Amino acid sequence: MKHVATQRQITAPWPMPTCKIGHPARLMEDRRRAAAGGGYFIECRCSHTQRCASFDLAWIHWHKLHGLQPKTNAAPIAGAKVLQLGLRLGGGSTA
Repeated sequence: MKHVATQRQITAPWPMPTCKIGHPARLMEDRRRAAAGGGYFIECRCSHTQRCASFDLAWIHWHKLHGLQPKTNAAPIAGAKVLQLGLRLGGGSTA
């Protein structure tokens, strides 16, 4: 009978941050169904997240676990102006 590994290291969509101590993190996928303990998790030598349904949830848990600020991929546009419109409340017209 052929042995099939249920856990494997996969490549994250962006560079993984280290833990508080500086250990490199790695993204793992447990290929079992969710009810059997499968999902995505991030681990290093000293810590790991719970298994999550998606990479995004595991990413959020990793940042919370280590007190990190998650970085977004969207950079603000330099010199962008925000248009704000006035909001008027009330249903009647004034005459």
